[in-house]
Amino acid sequence: MALHLNLFHEEILEQRQRQRDPLKIGMIALVVCGVSLFLYYTWNAYQTLEIKSRLTTVERAWKKIEPRVTAAQKRVADLESLIKTTRALDDYIDNRFFWAPFLQKVSRCVAPNTQLTNFTGVLLDENKGINVSIEGVAAGREPRSVAEDLRQMLLEQLGQTYSEVKAEFKTLEDLDTVVNVGGTHMATAHYVLTVNFNSAPEPKPAKSPASPRGRK
Repeated sequence: MALHLNLFHEEILEQRQRQRDPLKIGMIALVVCGVSLFLYYTWNAYQTLEIKSRLTTVERAWKKIEPRVTAAQKRVADLESLIKTTRALDDYIDNRFFWAPFLQKVSRCVAPNTQLTNFTGVLLDENKGINVSIEGVAAGREPRSVAEDLRQMLLEQLGQTYSEVKAEFKTLEDLDTVVNVGGTHMATAHYVLTVNFNSAPEPKPAKSPASPRGRK
């Protein structure tokens, strides 16, 4: 068996120790980390510059179109205000109350021996309510009955068009005055009628569907 002598044992050992030196390894690792961080921050700086460049481009474009956008927003606000005003006027026109048809119905109820001396009408804002005060004089053998006939006629005529119709005597008293109606002397009575109704028409009841006939 041959015997080998290693005369460079100590030098080899020193060289290996130098290669395994912790400080050297730490420096290498530090250099690697530094290079990595440098590359990372360089990349972020590049992205930041690119974003700033895009932002500058967008700001320039926005400055060009900003006046038109502001004008368009103002135009939209004006149109919305105009639409609201138009809708309010439409609602007012659709929901307004016409006195002419009402007076026409009242004229149909006034008999020759009934006289109207005062008429007052008030349109209430809530629920389209109407309040009317009718004052007059009724003549006849029984003037109170003539005034009652007028009240019933008002209920019948107004109920055909309006809803929640109520007619009540606020005052009904006999007078000492005698009038001549058609050559006949008749007693008179003074009355004040209070009429309340809703301008909306009476809702019609829904028709129930006809039941099918059973087959034989």
